Amino acid sequence: MVLKIKHFVIFITIIGLISCKQDHRVIHKIEGKQLAIDSTITKTTDIEDFILPYKNRINEVLDSTLAYAPNPISKEDGEFNTTAGNLMADIVHSQANPIFKARTGKDIDFVLLNHGGIRSGISAGKVSARNAFEVMPFENLIKVAEVTGNDVNEMVAFLVRSGRAHPISGLQIVLDKNRTLKKAFVNGKPILPEQTYYVASSDYLLAGGDHMGFFKNTTSITDTDYLLRNALIDYFKKADTLAPVVDNRFYIEK
Repeated sequence: MVLKIKHFVIFITIIGLISCKQDHRVIHKIEGKQLAIDSTITKTTDIEDFILPYKNRINEVLDSTLAYAPNPISKEDGEFNTTAGNLMADIVHSQANPIFKARTGKDIDFVLLNHGGIRSGISAGKVSARNAFEVMPFENLIKVAEVTGNDVNEMVAFLVRSGRAHPISGLQIVLDKNRTLKKAFVNGKPILPEQTYYVASSDYLLAGGDHMGFFKNTTSITDTDYLLRNALIDYFKKADTLAPVVDNRFYIEK
């Protein structure tokens, strides 16, 4: 009887092992096809009715007036600096500095963004959150890099060579009539090669985007956890009127 029980246990164990054995399968081929989303696709009423309240609420939030622009704000209205670029750089400076100061005890010295990052201008009239999404559709975060004066001089040289109105704030670049660098200042003071400076920019540029490889020399980087677009929206809410101008932050001295 004991022998029969042992045989039965062995049999059950073997069956269990066989049944638990994994079946290793290998993908032989993957096929797919492109489905065009066009006028041939009909609406589904039930789905449309379900999302309508959410759609209306989103549009209400996006289109609510936050500020007013008496004149158009453009990224193309100046050679070396523009109203859109100046507005964006100044907003980053004012909105991100309290966060940076609370975390480090330091102040942001200047801001450097990229001209191509501004995806739209702002028409004269009411300004809404939708405008902020149009100007900055990307999920770029504001970060602050610790750099030396030598790095700042490299940034200045890049801006002079670029021929584009990359947004800056707190930094002034003056060219002579031959478009050669004449002088540059941070917060109205000459740039000292060995001094430490704090420059606010986007995570995209700090990673070397738009050929801004000089950020590779940063001593440290502080993340503000603040989306650039959210900085725009927060500023719009408290600004009332947006009236940026093309100024002398980057210009040719006559």
